[in-house]
Amino acid sequence: MLIVIVGAIPEYHIDAEDASADRDGIKHVHFTDNFTSIVSEWHLIQHEAYKVNLASSLLFAGLLIGNILFGPLSDKLGRRPVYLTGLFFNVIFGYLTALASSYEIFAFSRLFVGIMNGGMSLVSFVLTQEYVGKSYWALTGSLTNLTFAVGIALYALLGYYIRNWRILAFVANSPGVLFFLLSFLLPESPRWLYSHGYTAEAEAVLHRIARGNGKEIPSLKLKECSSAPGTVDSAHSVFDLVRYGVLLWRTVILMYIWYVCSLVYYGLTLNAGELKGNLYFNVAMYGLVEVPAFPLCLFFIEKSWSGRGKSTAGFLVFAGLACIFTMFLPDNNRTPDWEYVPWRADLAVFLLLSFLQ
Repeated sequence: MLIVIVGAIPEYHIDAEDASADRDGIKHVHFTDNFTSIVSEWHLIQHEAYKVNLASSLLFAGLLIGNILFGPLSDKLGRRPVYLTGLFFNVIFGYLTALASSYEIFAFSRLFVGIMNGGMSLVSFVLTQEYVGKSYWALTGSLTNLTFAVGIALYALLGYYIRNWRILAFVANSPGVLFFLLSFLLPESPRWLYSHGYTAEAEAVLHRIARGNGKEIPSLKLKECSSAPGTVDSAHSVFDLVRYGVLLWRTVILMYIWYVCSLVYYGLTLNAGELKGNLYFNVAMYGLVEVPAFPLCLFFIEKSWSGRGKSTAGFLVFAGLACIFTMFLPDNNRTPDWEYVPWRADLAVFLLLSFLQ
């Protein structure tokens, strides 16, 4: 979400005598808004404007790479060390973004922030789920995503008070230092330890969790794992997803659903800077509108008459209908039959879509 504010285009004008110039004219641009961005610093307008979207695309390319790399690494090396490594370098490259001396360095940093963030976020989600029993998975999974939505709103608040893009990038990245230090208190996943033959270590983690919950330490004794420490006691692999027809079909469907949700969600959220009205308000609303969705998810997916499949289908249907509805909104160049304030109507529909996604 950083690019929505630090890549915002301030109002500007070019000196009249340079209006016919191409590159030379850019040197005489005057930005009039009360904030700075990478656009105002490196004059990313006209034929250079594509570089803002390029930086965003590089971040998402990094997310793809990170998701592919960090998953297998966490299966082999453990959740905790891979998560900590990803978070550490995520913070380092985040500071590089704030201190970038050129657009090229900025774009480079966004690529590697994406790699680290994508991998670290994936592993942290799995680690969170593996600390608790499956009856808590809906709760912990929803809370993990809820913090993302709240983070968007807090980022908008920071942007409202910090109008210098470098300081904003620096401050927005700094909580990562605190969370990195706190993460050293996290134990390794007991499920990962047990599945790799570290039975005693898994028992120790479970005892630690019990003490943290204020429970008496139970006489817990896990069944000895047949595999040697450091090996996986399983005859299955990721290739099973494509080896069996039922798993292949379900995997393809879920991958397509995830693709569509990401396309619409980020397409709308990253579009906050293009809406009329206050930039910071728009960004904050894109985050806060998601908050009511999480208790709804918890309610529906835990009910036997809805469950996960029907809940997913229901939300997708309503989101699709909302997308179709946007096609019938009047544009800014037409005079509709009813009183219409363009940015308010667009924002309302976009917020509805974000909520459903």
